[in-house]
Amino acid sequence: MTTTPAPPEAPDHLVLVIGAGFSGIGTAIGLRRAGIDDFLVLEERDDIGGSWHVNRYPGIAVDISAFSYSFASDPSPAWSRLFPPGQELKDYADHIADTYRLRSKLRLDSRVVSATYQEDAHLWRVELADGARLSARFVVCATGWLTKPKTPAIPGLDRFGGDVVHTAHWDPSLELDGRTVAVIGTGASGVQIVPELAPRVERLHVYQRTPIWLLPKPDLALPAPVRRLFRRAPWTQRALRRLTDTVTEVSFVLGMVHYRRFPYLVRAGEAASKYYLRRQVNGDPELIRKLTPAYRVGCKRPSLAKGYWRTFTRDDVELVTEPIEEITEKGIRTADGREEHFDAIVLATGFHVLDNLPPFPLHGSGGRNLQEFWRTERFQSYEGTSVKGYPNLWFIVGPYSFTGGSWFGMIDYQVTHALRVITEARRRGATEAVIRPEKHDASFRETLRRQRDTVFLDPSCRTSNTYYLDEHGDAPAVRPASTFEAARRARRFDLDDYRYTP
Repeated sequence: MTTTPAPPEAPDHLVLVIGAGFSGIGTAIGLRRAGIDDFLVLEERDDIGGSWHVNRYPGIAVDISAFSYSFASDPSPAWSRLFPPGQELKDYADHIADTYRLRSKLRLDSRVVSATYQEDAHLWRVELADGARLSARFVVCATGWLTKPKTPAIPGLDRFGGDVVHTAHWDPSLELDGRTVAVIGTGASGVQIVPELAPRVERLHVYQRTPIWLLPKPDLALPAPVRRLFRRAPWTQRALRRLTDTVTEVSFVLGMVHYRRFPYLVRAGEAASKYYLRRQVNGDPELIRKLTPAYRVGCKRPSLAKGYWRTFTRDDVELVTEPIEEITEKGIRTADGREEHFDAIVLATGFHVLDNLPPFPLHGSGGRNLQEFWRTERFQSYEGTSVKGYPNLWFIVGPYSFTGGSWFGMIDYQVTHALRVITEARRRGATEAVIRPEKHDASFRETLRRQRDTVFLDPSCRTSNTYYLDEHGDAPAVRPASTFEAARRARRFDLDDYRYTP
């Protein structure tokens, strides 16, 4: 007597997308265009937009031209400035979601706490914080980088008697006008918030651990006639995007990715930044000394600034470079024994990046935890998006994915890669697609070889407190390639680099 085998288990959804920032939104757009409608986007917060929904501190703005910081297929004619404020990025996310009818595909307030691959069923089982469980054939992890704020491990922070606020958890009702305020941190968020607070508060102290390389921010307003031109002739905006993309890519790739071949470009960037610093602080030798980094441009992400360095020439602003020893009930004591009292402390201390990847336990074939795999055997991936031993899974932001130019360029090519494989698996009638180990390892070896030419392995980077580097001395936060090259690879890699199983 023969028995008929049971039909394969049907997943709740063909594709689960985890994260509804721009990475998740871009993935959903790609699925729509590929004719795949059986998908769901999970978002742990109460609205979409990712960083641009969460971060609302004074002065928040994009630090790359809006022409590049948007989907190539959907330029926005509504930008008010070349570097628009954060609210306009949130509005853009809402506009895109409505344009592509994505609201019905969203499940908000749904934080993923674990994802496990079931080998016998070729399914991912995803558990949510509210106890719900979902299954999917394919999973795209679009959780981004800037999701878990980093609170500094400073003794006494919990006993400070005044207000403490992190830039990523900004309280709009917090009143700082006329008060004494300390800002801890001088990265991208510190560079933006310090010039905004200085004119409002009675006294401002900025505590700096590591200075940052800056260049002037040409934050031009885009008048109504220009915006009307963009609406009537969209090709003009696309042409500007090609220009800003090219400038960004050429400066980054030649100067930082090919640092050993073109070191003079990095030195030229440093010279330009030093000139800008001298002009901003009126040649003050003490401020120049404190604000000049001791590492190469590119070790940390350089930023564009509007008045940040000039802020330190004010009589009511002080730059503090002594290490913080502890936070007291009334203020901050530094290593030299000096204590200053404050009404409020602002933490502009950034986010956990590599140590938050992935942001939840993720178990692949054989039950292997991905966090454990990456931390014991180094961060690694195939083309920055898939990992051996983890079938039917792709990262929009994984190890060696971001090329350092536009975030949206990365989203476009990572989505292209994942959708090519998902489409091919469906064409072959396969329920599992996994990168072949030998192809994965060859890709990783090539990445490490090219990484040796980058500025990130310059000895000066080791003291820069950069999130680009990990404990192994690698720089997995950046792909040593241009966005143009990565996009070409995403369109042309051999689909047989994956193994497809029905």
